[in-house]
This record gives sequence, structure tokens and C-alpha cells, in this order.
Amino acid sequence: MNVRSNPVHQQSFASLVLTIVAIVFSTGLAHATGNVARGQTLYKGCADCHSINENAVGPMHKGVVGRKAGSVPGYDYSADLKNSGIVWTEQNLDKWLAGPQAMVPETKMFFDVPDAQDRADIIAFLKEKAR
Repeated sequence: MNVRSNPVHQQSFASLVLTIVAIVFSTGLAHATGNVARGQTLYKGCADCHSINENAVGPMHKGVVGRKAGSVPGYDYSADLKNSGIVWTEQNLDKWLAGPQAMVPETKMFFDVPDAQDRADIIAFLKEKAR
């Protein structure tokens, strides 16, 4: 019995693997791993408007991961955010921090975090310290 590799099948397999990798990265399934300590340092920039335990210019972040957007008592959200139906999953927080106006055009939030690693670090901090 002769076993030979078929160059056409090898090429097809390589194309399939490259396609899968491209899809994973383009759909956001490949997330950077967050560093809690670095996120805490970066969060100091967020503290101009936010606090973990109290509403300020922005709503408090205590319990933000897993919370429905626009649901913190005592904070005056934009109607669009309040009615958005968004739940603050890690993926939604990442999208939000990358461009809040793109996610909810009439939101009050105007600050964005363009760097993916910075976003991952801030989210890791919020998951750990803002429970």
C-alpha cells in the first residue's frame, strides 16, 4: 500500500487554517489577557469621571461586569444607554471602551481607550476590584 500526500489537500488545509485564524481575530474571539495591577494604574484616568463605589460625573463601577447598562440607581443616564439592553460582559466593555459613541451614539460617555491591551487591563481590574 502506497501512501502519498496530496499537495492539493495540503494547500486546502492550509487555506482553511488561515481562514479560521482570520475569522477568530476579526470577530474578537482572540482577546488580550488583562493585567489587574496595570489596569488599576490605568483606571486612575477613568477616576476623573468614575469611582468604584459612588456615582460621580459617570456612574459607579461597583458590580459593572455582568450588570445591565443604565441600571445604577441615582445616576442620570442618557435615554439611549438606559434603553440599549446592553449587559456589561467583558466583550461589551471592550467594545464600549474602544468607542462608546459607536456603540450608543447618544451616550454621555465621550472618552475611549484605543489600545486593546489597555482595555483588557482595565476590564481585568474591574472584574477583580469592582465586584
